This record gives sequence, structure tokens and C-alpha cells, in this order.
Amino acid sequence: MTTIKRVYEPPTAADGHRVLVDRLWPRGLARARAGIDEWAKAIAPSTELRLWYGHEKERWPEFRKRYRQELAAPAAVETLERLRGIARRQTLTLLTATRADVGTHAHVLAEMLARGKRPARAKAATKRAAPARPKPARRRR
Repeated sequence: MTTIKRVYEPPTAADGHRVLVDRLWPRGLARARAGIDEWAKAIAPSTELRLWYGHEKERWPEFRKRYRQELAAPAAVETLERLRGIARRQTLTLLTATRADVGTHAHVLAEMLARGKRPARAKAATKRAAPARPKPARRRR
């Protein structure tokens, strides 16, 4: 199970494995008080994408598309697979400093983790066909 929570909310036992999914450390939050098990920068949106989006509602569909493309990077795919494995065994809480209830990158991540699918580009790259091998010649009797 995957949940989303603001990093500023106090940790609870129900949170399970707590993962910060922002590229920048949250302002004013001491590391000791954060209760974070892991900081997954590899799956956070790039600074350029984050600044372009700016949580403007009309940009949400394009942000989701661009963010999923970023998640096709090998480091991001590896991190997603590992988090997906954790989510199968226990509660996985994605932590973000974003104030918005909807329309955040954490929602895109939760959706991808729940579906169990890789980003489109990464999935296509893994389905490459093996080079064709010549068939051995048949013996005639």
C-alpha cells in the first residue's frame, strides 16, 4: 500500500517505510525530527520541470507526461522497482513538502507504484528483441 503525506506531519507507526520524494530538503525541518527512512532524489522531478510546472492546474496534464518521461531514466527505474517491492511488503509513505492536496509529483509516483508498471520508455527499452540466430542446416538423408 502506498500513501502520500506532507513531510511536516509527525511520523506515525502506520506510515511504514517513509520516503522523501523531493529533490530539495524541506525548509525548516531538522533531519532528526523528520523520521525519514530514505531520501529518493532519483525519482523527484528535475528542477527545470518543477519550476516550469509551478503547480498551475492547466499545466498538470503536460507535467504528468514530462515527469513520466523523466522517470524512464535508469536510476529512476531502479528506485521505482525497489520502492514497489517495499510497497508489496509494507506500507510505503511518500513524503513531500508540497502544500497541494492534489496535482503533485507524489500522486504520479503513487499511481505508478500502484499499477506496477514501468515508465513507457523504460518498458519499451526492456522489450527489445534478441538478435535473430540463423537456424542450423537440416541434414538430408
